[in-house]
Amino acid sequence: MQRLVTASEWPVYTTKGIKCLERRLQAQSQTPLMQKAGLAAAHLANAIAPHAQRIWIAAGPGNNGGDGLETARQLHLSGKSVRVSLMVNPNKKAADAQAALDRALKAGVPVQNDLPSDWLALMSPQDLCIDALLGLGANRTQSPEVQNWINAINQSKAQVLALDVPTGLHPESGQWLSRSPTASAVQADHTLTFLAAKAGLFMGHGRDACGEIWCANLDDDGKDLQPPCSPQAWLNVPTEHRHRHHASHKGQHDDVAIIGGESMALHGMGMSGAAILAATAALHAGAGRVFLSLLGDCTNTLAPDLMQRPWTQLELEHLVVVCGCGGGQTVKTVLDDVLARSDHLVLDADGLNATAQEEAWAQALRQRGFQQTTVITPHPLEAARLLKKDTQHVQHHRLESAQALAETFNCVVVLKGSGTVITAPGQTPRINTSGCGKLAIGGNGDVLAGLIGARMAQGMSAWSAACSAVHQHGQLADTWPAQQALTAQRLAQALC
Repeated sequence: MQRLVTASEWPVYTTKGIKCLERRLQAQSQTPLMQKAGLAAAHLANAIAPHAQRIWIAAGPGNNGGDGLETARQLHLSGKSVRVSLMVNPNKKAADAQAALDRALKAGVPVQNDLPSDWLALMSPQDLCIDALLGLGANRTQSPEVQNWINAINQSKAQVLALDVPTGLHPESGQWLSRSPTASAVQADHTLTFLAAKAGLFMGHGRDACGEIWCANLDDDGKDLQPPCSPQAWLNVPTEHRHRHHASHKGQHDDVAIIGGESMALHGMGMSGAAILAATAALHAGAGRVFLSLLGDCTNTLAPDLMQRPWTQLELEHLVVVCGCGGGQTVKTVLDDVLARSDHLVLDADGLNATAQEEAWAQALRQRGFQQTTVITPHPLEAARLLKKDTQHVQHHRLESAQALAETFNCVVVLKGSGTVITAPGQTPRINTSGCGKLAIGGNGDVLAGLIGARMAQGMSAWSAACSAVHQHGQLADTWPAQQALTAQRLAQALC
């Protein structure tokens, strides 16, 4: 059993892939997987709540409930005080779950069909609730009865351990199963996922709902399990970026050009700050030189470390170009040249919005992939515009949406958000595990674009630069001092 939000690289499977793993592993093992899952869950329960006086297990009618019943049996046999609330569904009697119920009853586990109101009132923070209501098969809004039990779990003072996935969370998208404002999902302190990681635990609301995420691969027979299908994604891990040698000089590191920052003089509201943030990030992250090209007649005197130059004077063919940050409508005046001439390009923000509006630019972006390298960094709304979909579709199909963008535009894609997805044609997507809500402020996307540009300037491939930059960007937020407010400018200046 291993904690998953670490530096370890882990495969991520969809529900279909997990079913393939289940069949392969069960064929190689003489012990039913449900019993293995129950034993693993009992071990984790004892580790996280060693002094629990009461352990309540909310078990659903399917296989997830069967896992909960096996967990209850193991805990009961070890001397723990356990109660199971079993939700009965006459239309769903899974054979494995029924066998687990028979074993639990034979072992003497107390099983009832309603909430243990007396226990719930007495449970303390050292006690434990185990959520085994709905598992991988959950794909629609929970019933009022399930919601009532979810509320009971969340209102308890005890720690919460969810088995496989917190009830109410979609296991693949990380979105809530219910869109009702009165509905909620289990808020777990720990989640134990079986066999392999599931995408929804690391995207959308997953990181908030799951707490600490653990995996039990259930391969305790010591066999070398060969996956019957390729993983749908991998968890993104930190990558070592190149550090400068003592004898290096600025000419040995590629230059980065930041083109954006529509000026006040043109439209009455300035967006030069976005471009300056991207340039500051590129500079602090180790680019040799950074050229700042603000669009319009805007001259900035507050960035002495940045060389300001009109974009028309730049040799785009020999630079890593970051275009679009704060570019507004004026970015359209440069896109023809930027898309045609830049050998290495990070296209962000208004550069993406303009491309989504004009098929000629979309075609130019597609054509770049045959001779030039490109990274695009959309947030969900920008991705929806590029795909001609809505944001809800993108958020409910983040892996598929990122892959569709990569195939459509023949480039590396960084689909930002909770569980940023990095992918490219021919690459298995990466789901980033670093980052937190502190990044949800204006300007941090510009910092990320500048950081990717700097990593490319240091010799990384577009793919490696994107994976490395996304993880470092999130990790900085994770380790940010609690007593200091995180701003985009501070984040940019903390890069190295």
